[in-house]
Amino acid sequence: MLDTNTSLDNAFIKPIAEIYRQTIPLFVRDRIRSAIDNLTEPRILVNDLLQGRADAAGITFNRFFLNTIVGVAGMFDFATPRGLPKQSGDFGQTLYVWGISDGPYLVLLFFGPSNFRDALGLGVDLFTTPPALIVTGHAGLVAGLAVGTADGIDLRSRNIETLDEIIASALDYYSHLKSITRQRRQAELLEARGLAAEPQEFVDPGPTEPRPQK
Repeated sequence: MLDTNTSLDNAFIKPIAEIYRQTIPLFVRDRIRSAIDNLTEPRILVNDLLQGRADAAGITFNRFFLNTIVGVAGMFDFATPRGLPKQSGDFGQTLYVWGISDGPYLVLLFFGPSNFRDALGLGVDLFTTPPALIVTGHAGLVAGLAVGTADGIDLRSRNIETLDEIIASALDYYSHLKSITRQRRQAELLEARGLAAEPQEFVDPGPTEPRPQK
């Protein structure tokens, strides 16, 4: 699956992301990013409440209210400079707080590294993040696909050099990507339980098995 994702990225996703970055001014791209991030705030709010994180839920509510009203539907982030940083909150985190274990490591088509619990959580998130549940029927499907596509292309455009560097420097790309995503996810899971994660250096674990001698 990783090979499939890599092939799709090389053939379609990365070239589109490069064109997007070259043709769309940074100011416009930042407005798109902010508006998409603002759509996730209601889902984050609900998950913060389900995780028992009242403080995080309060911050998220104030962020959504301020950025939606003053920030013109979320296109401008007025909340972060005013001491209201974006909170984490997804259903995979919620399942973790409820005691659900990771399950087997997975690589999902398009979405990349995950595990069984977070894959279930992702499915719930996709069907509960606006425009889902607000715009229904065929229009809702089209709107959801449009927002998801814009989100993916924008995120890819912001990580072109980072991913290129990981691929070029990793002794074993599969293992290195797995290690990075697990360490980052662990920090988010600790946050869901109100614990501060220790800063970690993303170390390349090296090949998973000896390389054949030439």
